[in-house]
Amino acid sequence: MHLYLYYDPRTASFIPRTVPPCEFGRRAVILPEMATVNSMPPSAADEDRDLAAFGYQAKLDRTLGSFSSFAAGFSYLSILTGMFQMFYVGFGAGGPAFFWTWPIVFAGQFLVALCFAELAAHCPLAGGIYQWSKHVGSGAVGWLAGWIYLASLVISISAVALALQITLPQISEHFSFFGTPLDDAATAGDNSARNAVLLGCALIAFTTLINAVGVKLLARINNVGVFAELLGAILLIVLLAAHARRGPDVVFDTAGRGAGQPFGYIGPFLVAALMASYVMYGFDTAGSLAEETTHPRRRAPRAILQALTAAAVLGALLMLFALMAAHDLRDPSLGTDKGGLPLIVTDSLGGTLGTVFLWDVIFAITVCTLAVQTNTVRLVFAMARDNNLPFGHSLARVSTISRTPIAPAVLAGVLSAGILVVNVNLRGFLDLIAPVAILWANLAYLLVTAPMLWRRLKGSPARGRSRGSKLFTLGRWGIAINALAVLWGVLMIVNIGWPRGEDGTPWYVRYGAILFTGGLVLVGGLYYGLVQRHKSGILAEHRPVRSEM
Repeated sequence: MHLYLYYDPRTASFIPRTVPPCEFGRRAVILPEMATVNSMPPSAADEDRDLAAFGYQAKLDRTLGSFSSFAAGFSYLSILTGMFQMFYVGFGAGGPAFFWTWPIVFAGQFLVALCFAELAAHCPLAGGIYQWSKHVGSGAVGWLAGWIYLASLVISISAVALALQITLPQISEHFSFFGTPLDDAATAGDNSARNAVLLGCALIAFTTLINAVGVKLLARINNVGVFAELLGAILLIVLLAAHARRGPDVVFDTAGRGAGQPFGYIGPFLVAALMASYVMYGFDTAGSLAEETTHPRRRAPRAILQALTAAAVLGALLMLFALMAAHDLRDPSLGTDKGGLPLIVTDSLGGTLGTVFLWDVIFAITVCTLAVQTNTVRLVFAMARDNNLPFGHSLARVSTISRTPIAPAVLAGVLSAGILVVNVNLRGFLDLIAPVAILWANLAYLLVTAPMLWRRLKGSPARGRSRGSKLFTLGRWGIAINALAVLWGVLMIVNIGWPRGEDGTPWYVRYGAILFTGGLVLVGGLYYGLVQRHKSGILAEHRPVRSEM
């Protein structure tokens, strides 16, 4: 007979069984006949034995510590990227009072992050969202969540890389490679889009190279980038506070945005929430890097919550003092991509000092793009080793030199750059790409939290913490928090996907998020049902090696 070895997260111990249980949180590896727990090699790392209990062989380079795990999530959130890129959208829609979208979105996303933290403690596996949805749901749910999140991540790489266009040309006109100051409005817009694509593709090429080299170099760059972003954000907050021209009551100024509208300020406020929604997703990245993190069951949950909380606190202070320091809040350029937060910084701090901070923003954009692509690579790797993607053997191959999956890095880079190049002349495309990425990410999140809630209502996962176990758990608050997280996910999807636009907005921009989402789910569902479900299963080369008698 075969003896199965299970990891029980409630007791934080391995349990030998002859029959595999079906309970959430327990996975097994087949050991030789009459083997015992002690037959595992005594020199093997605890994390590798833990991974073997889920049915996988350790192949990635497990070198990330606590700060690197935190940095992975924080650099994805990257307030200096998202806020500098999308501030004009929030301000243009909601005026100074759009500030309140920030704490509301944080509160909702924190509910989701609490659920993810519990799952990261119980399922410390590469490809977080895909693995979590598979374990709390089913193989079909896991595949669909992975498919949708993969599409979101590829689009997110493209969207983040476009942020260079918001900053670099404001530093120097030498970064504008298309057009002249004499261009008319239409031509200038086309040239701006081409320039954004050029800068974005160059950045994607760089991050692809770093992701292929290995996780050690990636972590060093990411750690330095996060330290620079944290320091830069704190200094920027202090300097903007020192240059404040008005009091904090500015955050109650709606600037007349809701006048004449049927529901008053509610409509503009919901549109303005796009900025906060754009920044506050991707906090699951620490969980996606679990197989490269030491002690991931303890570190990944903390990193998820710390990254989101740090980004929320610093972002709120930055937004508040930027509104207090702005020269003229009635300046229409603050609501355009030619102004926004970069304009407030340069106007308030002066050209030289403002330019220094813009360079820090560019560094933040670089590590943010790097983090998004890193998350994409781990998701592709996780799905491929389960034979849940075409060319699974190639995509799941880990380089013996860099100990990182190279093919997924190249694939993610080519796809994200290709999206930019193919759509460079499509009017309104750059305005559509961010909402689509946000919607798809939150839909994938919902495919984790919803089946997780269903499991809770059926009595699983474990309701509380067993004596001696230090794993993160929501305990008695689990059902309430999980239910609110599901409700929040539905509200986010409805708000981001709601058709909006001014007169003359192309139909594919107004309805694009809904249409693309419907097409993505339909194609993914058909492909899984007709093709993929018959192939799914861990590839032989990624299964644990049997212990010898």
